[in-house]
Amino acid sequence: MTRPRRRLETPIGAATLLLGFDQPVRITRAGRAPDTLVSVYCGPTTTPAVGEHGGRVSGIEVLLAPWAAFTLFGTPQHELVNRTVDPDDLPHTLATPLRELAAALAALPGWAERFGLLDEVFTRWREAGTPSSERVVRAWSLLVRTDGAIPVPRLAEEVGWSVRHLENRFREQIGLGPKAAARVLRLQRARRLLTAGRGAAETAALCGFYDQAHLSGEFKAMTGCTPMEFTRARRLPVPVSPAMDRMTGEATSLVLPARPHDRSGPGAHFSKTRRVG
Repeated sequence: MTRPRRRLETPIGAATLLLGFDQPVRITRAGRAPDTLVSVYCGPTTTPAVGEHGGRVSGIEVLLAPWAAFTLFGTPQHELVNRTVDPDDLPHTLATPLRELAAALAALPGWAERFGLLDEVFTRWREAGTPSSERVVRAWSLLVRTDGAIPVPRLAEEVGWSVRHLENRFREQIGLGPKAAARVLRLQRARRLLTAGRGAAETAALCGFYDQAHLSGEFKAMTGCTPMEFTRARRLPVPVSPAMDRMTGEATSLVLPARPHDRSGPGAHFSKTRRVG
């Protein structure tokens, strides 16, 4: 790109593995020191982050179901919630360091070859990795299928566990407990509906929030802005790439204005956005 870019990233129902080829990205999350990394692993999140780069970044971003990340790395996922780390700092037992995989991918001549290598390596790692519980996978699939609407006691009943046991296994293999995971998935659906033109009151009702105020509070807590600020910022004439959002069909991200001199957190840019508007 012709200039540095900053992007607000909101919580999604996935873990993220970025295998970077050269330039680093800088990731800032409220309450934590910024991380500047070439390759990045980010587990499940309930809070927003700002990612930025100097105008050029290349690599492959892999979105993983959280239980699949547990299988690949064997790390209890609750240790990584709302954190960003170098994937080689994870206590995994993979045969190949992630930095070596990233270098091998970068050296290949085209994307078909890169995806082929990635499929081969991930298949091998999955087969050698820590098995995920079939019940956790089923419970996660039910949550995703219902956009977080299924009550936790019913979810536990569906997989034949007590609520307490489900919560413990979820924290180990998903990272978030089932209630927190449901919050993220409900919010994900709400962002999708709002950016498609649905009103806040209708969206709150469709997504299972108590009322519009409940939706607004959850939205602010997990994205750093209100529903109106988010949808308004999505309509601003900011130059973006076709891949602005991290998931097809989902409203996951906002391209932000140039870095202000004083910021109080991921949502601080919206005061400037309102003045421009």
